[in-house]
Amino acid sequence: MRVLIVSDTHKKHANLITIMEKERPFDRMIHLGDAEGYEDYITELAGCPLDIVAGNNDFFSELPKEKEIEIGGLKALITHGHYYYVSAGLEDIKKEARGRGMDIVMFGHTHRPLIEKDHGVVALNPGSTSYPRQDGHLPSYIVMEIDANGTPDYQLKYLSEEEKPKKPL
Repeated sequence: MRVLIVSDTHKKHANLITIMEKERPFDRMIHLGDAEGYEDYITELAGCPLDIVAGNNDFFSELPKEKEIEIGGLKALITHGHYYYVSAGLEDIKKEARGRGMDIVMFGHTHRPLIEKDHGVVALNPGSTSYPRQDGHLPSYIVMEIDANGTPDYQLKYLSEEEKPKKPL
């Protein structure tokens, strides 16, 4: 199983489209918030099952603030992260994930990519496809692949300057 994980698109879709074209085929897509009203458009672009949650900029959204999902036998909590104060640290969100018996917690909000394993919980933040804040400021995302034995592999990837579309969508 191949899963594309993105966050913080903020109404700018050129990089997201390029990422999707580059990474196809994928079996599932996860968007960790701040789609800003474009969840139907992103669902159409994905062309596969999409799990999406509301971010702090998804005003008046009916999207859930978080979801518990199963991916290839692994339990994952997906949320934007702002309710767990991820900008100040990851202890609250990791504690919540452990308390719920999750294998993975996925979040966005900080616009900074992260893959970190701590006390049996893998914390994933794909960063932002539109407004990256890490050194180098390249749009980022994560590809999660689960092999036939149920073993996950997480790849943090960046869209290079050469790959970025020249014309915004």
